[in-house]
Amino acid sequence: MLEQIGLPPDEIRPADIDETPQAGELPRPYAARMAREKAEKIARETTKPALILGSDTVIAVGRRILPKALDEDTARHCLSLLSGRRHKVLTSVVCCPSAAWPEGHHNARLVETSVIFNRLTSQQIDALIAQGDWHGKAGGYALQGAAAAYIRQISGSASGVVGLPLFETAQLLRGQPCPAHARWLP
Repeated sequence: MLEQIGLPPDEIRPADIDETPQAGELPRPYAARMAREKAEKIARETTKPALILGSDTVIAVGRRILPKALDEDTARHCLSLLSGRRHKVLTSVVCCPSAAWPEGHHNARLVETSVIFNRLTSQQIDALIAQGDWHGKAGGYALQGAAAAYIRQISGSASGVVGLPLFETAQLLRGQPCPAHARWLP
């Protein structure tokens, strides 16, 4: 997604952290914590001067955090719950420097987008499951996939729903000192 705004990353690395919500943790703090922990873990492991971006996207129905769908039953449950309802997509992005680059600083944004699904029939849910683009996706759907045909309204950042709010990410990077090997957007 960074390539889309002219900032191809040097490297993409999964943080491989425990993503279990803490007892009683609400969606907004959870999204912020996950993005921060991902970015900070990679920053600790990076030995060269670098800025690290970490992000996390959470689907929230009220105070409930929907899981990443790793099986069809979970995807079906999430889609059934989202059917005909408004939900929030919370995407947090964190920018932090590696230890080898003291000029950089830590900053973060949390973007909230409201999404309304059309009411889904069991046949439509079956068709979405058959497409397979739900796998590993928060809430069991991907805006950039077949589910887009059933999304009635989006209010907020479409790129945030996909996983990285590009406007806010560009703003975070503009606020950083520019290392000699990098270039930021004007």
